[in-house]
Parts: sequence; structure tokens; C-alpha cells
Amino acid sequence: MIVDAHVHVAHLARLKVPWETWIGPAGDAAGWAALYDDDGAPIPAAVSRYFAEEGVDRALLFCEYSPKATGWQTVEDTLPIVEHDPARFRIVANVNPHVHHPVARELDRQLDLGDGATVALKVHPVHAGIAPNDRELYPAYARCVERGIPLIVHTGPSFFPGATSRHGDPVLIDDVLRDFPDLTVVLAHGGRGWSYDAAASLALTRPNVWLDLAGLPPKRLPTYYASFGLDRIATRAIFGTDSPSATPARNIAAIRDLGLSEELTDAVLGGNARQVFPRL
Repeated sequence: MIVDAHVHVAHLARLKVPWETWIGPAGDAAGWAALYDDDGAPIPAAVSRYFAEEGVDRALLFCEYSPKATGWQTVEDTLPIVEHDPARFRIVANVNPHVHHPVARELDRQLDLGDGATVALKVHPVHAGIAPNDRELYPAYARCVERGIPLIVHTGPSFFPGATSRHGDPVLIDDVLRDFPDLTVVLAHGGRGWSYDAAASLALTRPNVWLDLAGLPPKRLPTYYASFGLDRIATRAIFGTDSPSATPARNIAAIRDLGLSEELTDAVLGGNARQVFPRL
């Protein structure tokens, strides 16, 4: 089973940034343009067909409430896609204390949508403008533990206007891990930018911490994690594309070309995700 654990299917009318900025230089602009209707809404059948053709068996659709940076990717916008193809798609909730209060109530609301399709919470400190160890987020973390779902946290910088990149330091997650020892945490983008070593150190020393490889060119992984060795990183790594900014089939092939054993390749492409996301 191939799991793409990091996908953004935004409603174009709610994006704050231009489409060209959103999709980035490596995205399949033509392929993704065909997935939307004239109002900028994703077409569920087209989205399902796209990921099937790209070889993705499960895709985690992220919502995000970041008015300072990228705009609104509401959880409601993901529901038609999940309803069309419930076998392939799952939802990742998002809370932002600047938008939602109390955060635990909003998380409950999102988790209860889609007949159990919501499998994780993501917080985006860099876009939301709040550190991941801010106590305003703690009620949401407590709810994750209570409801048995993992937390995904953006790490590394973002170059979208309005982002606060200092909040992407993985070291800030150490406080959260101390205060919530039973919380499973996925470090999105694996410490992208200037903090690969910090993210890798957390994942390799904490049994409840994992690395999401979204947005990282697979061929560069041996360089990014040279201090630790790719085989060790693979035991804690979860495949994700950050689509639409990358093409799933191309990145799947690139993971297979890294020279990892078949067992480790399968773990990265799906096995590790099945451990982390119990409702997959």
C-alpha cells in the first residue's frame, strides 16, 4: 500500500497566494488545473482519478486555517472528495488559536466529520503565527491523546508572505513531548531548511516521533540526513509529497531508486504510515 501522507487540495477561491506560488516550480500545473471546476472547487472524481493514476492507495488531505499566510483550506472542502472515494482519502484536521476558541472543541468538531475519516491533527506554527509549544495549543494536544490520534507539526521555514519561520524549529517540540509523553508526533517536512539534524535526532531518540518527507526531493535525502545514515532515517520516515507542489508517481519512483532494502522502501512508502495513523 502506497500512502501519500501530506496532500493539499485547496479550494482556489480561498487561497491567499497566487496559484503559481501555491503550486511551486516542481508542481504539475497542467495536471492539477484539470482537477478544478470553473469556481475553483476541486472535482472529487477528477482528484480520485489523479491519485489512482499516480499510484497512491491512501492520501491524507490537509485542511489549514492560516489567514496570515496562505488563506483557508477548510475541512468542509475535503468532505466531497472523501465521500466520493472513502477508500482512498482521509482527512487531517487543523486548529489555529487565532481563529478557533476553544481549540479542543473545534478539534472535536473536525474529528467528528466524515464518518471517522479524520485521522490526525496538524498544527502549522509557521503559518498560524504561534509556537508549537504555546500553552494555547495544549488542550488540542490533550484531546489528541484522549482520542488516540497523532499530531503533525510543520517544521522548517516557509517562504509564503506572512509566515513566521522561527516557529518551525523542531527543538520547540521537545517541550510538547515532555508534557505529553503519550502523544505521537510527526515532524512534517523532516526539519526542512536548517533543522534536519534536530528533527532527525528527535525521531531517532523518541519512539513516538516520526519524520514526514513531504516537500523534500528524495534524491537529496542522503545529503540532508548524512549525519545519521539513510537506512536509520528510513525506519522513522513517512512518505508524503506536499502535493500539488510535487508529483506522487515521480517521487515514489525516486524513493525506490534510493538503494534502500525492499523492506525499508516499503516502510517509507506505506508501512510506517500504517503504524502512525491507526485509522488509515
